[in-house]
Amino acid sequence: MNYLIGIDVGTSATKTVLFDEKGQVVVSASREYPLYQPSNGWAEQKPEDWREAVLETISQVVKESGVSKEEIKGIGLSGQMHGLVMLDEKNEVIRPSIIWCDQRTGAEVEDMLSIMPRERWIEITANPPLTGWTAAKILWVKKNEPDNYRRCRHILLPKDYIRFVLTGVYATEVSDASGMQLLDVPGRCWSQEVLEKLDIDPALLGKVYESCEVTGTVLPEIAERTGLSDGTKVVGGAGDNAAAAVGTGVVKDGTAFTTIGTSGVVFAHSSQVTIDPKGRVHTCCAAVPGTWHVMGVTQGAGLSLKWFKDQFCKDYVKEAERESIDVYDIINKEVAKVEAGSGRLLYLPYLMGERTPHLDPDCRGVFFGLSAIHTRAHMLRAVMEGVSYSLNDCNDILKEMGIHVDQMMACGGGGKSPVWRQMLSDMYQCSVKTVAQTEGPALGVAILAGVGCGLYESVESACEALISEDKSTKPDAEKAEKYKNYHQLYKKLYEDLKGSYKILAGL
Repeated sequence: MNYLIGIDVGTSATKTVLFDEKGQVVVSASREYPLYQPSNGWAEQKPEDWREAVLETISQVVKESGVSKEEIKGIGLSGQMHGLVMLDEKNEVIRPSIIWCDQRTGAEVEDMLSIMPRERWIEITANPPLTGWTAAKILWVKKNEPDNYRRCRHILLPKDYIRFVLTGVYATEVSDASGMQLLDVPGRCWSQEVLEKLDIDPALLGKVYESCEVTGTVLPEIAERTGLSDGTKVVGGAGDNAAAAVGTGVVKDGTAFTTIGTSGVVFAHSSQVTIDPKGRVHTCCAAVPGTWHVMGVTQGAGLSLKWFKDQFCKDYVKEAERESIDVYDIINKEVAKVEAGSGRLLYLPYLMGERTPHLDPDCRGVFFGLSAIHTRAHMLRAVMEGVSYSLNDCNDILKEMGIHVDQMMACGGGGKSPVWRQMLSDMYQCSVKTVAQTEGPALGVAILAGVGCGLYESVESACEALISEDKSTKPDAEKAEKYKNYHQLYKKLYEDLKGSYKILAGL
């Protein structure tokens, strides 16, 4: 039997999964690590934490599986996108990684717009300059930490730092590189025009591969530490959402998924480059060679529910520990008791600013309509509904662009919730389905590794053979109509508060 490893370097934890060639989980392991917020709107992590988490979890799955190292043919890497990892000439990490949800780079975005028109940015990188993306972070370090920038010899994304750790190779692949704002997305290569305009040396960037191409093999010292073979191949892999698309079978036109992790995403596959001229949704290269995807992103999806749980549900956490159950099962049970609309309570999920559709780093979270009748359960449901309204904003823009889907796959932690899936189905007014395979990004990049190692003919054929449908949720017409009305008010609230957010940011 042949085996494959999928590694997902997430925001809260790294998960490593060993699969057999039929896509079945053999062993999985995960390690958590902290998120640092030195200032309001900032978000950083230590790449060294990712490195140790990856090496520990690889070692664990190899040891626990008892599989021969020669049978583990390939590794696929997935990870949080947009993070900036800088290495010096000794390959030491220069500073903590500024990660995807960091919003410090508003001034740098303005600088980018003064350097080149917004329309040209969209033509080349398929997106307008964005605070959360890597290019603006590079400019921030250049401006605010010039000594660090002068020391920099290599710029990598989070998962590509792990590639370097495993293989010694400086490389990336098209899906993750699309989120740096340095890639010619239609051409699937670094943009010389952008690099020249921003005065970024191309030598700082790694070679760009397709997601299923082999980028290197495991170093002997890493093989010795982890129990792998030094012949184990490491393929390009994919950014977390592109990887999740493969892991849920969203690899053909007309297919889409919603994921609710720390952030939330509505993602549609496309065989053509489809770009929103207003820049509200992101177009990136897909993990399937020669294709693209369009996605809308809400920054504070699962993050909103986790924040509320951590601050106001400590008794639920203790109850879950006593009964050895998931605390979110208790939350779902409580939320299900509250009617749609949360008793006229609305939540705006802008804890970390917002991408789609507002592209506003200054907006912040709001509960609107609080009254003495509301309980904690009302507030929990309002949080879940607010995230769903935000995801519906994303879906509405895809429809506007002519991208229509008859059914939506659901994945991520939130996708496991029947309550949340029903909300999404009611708001999207289409079926929301799950797949039997639950490993999402890890499975996706394991499939990419299998293609790169020659175990599967193509990404599409592998998905057809390995991925199967599980649950299906259909919309409730009455709730759909209610949510339609609430969604209109939800959208109006942002417009009403837009100016106030700017004032608050300036205080």
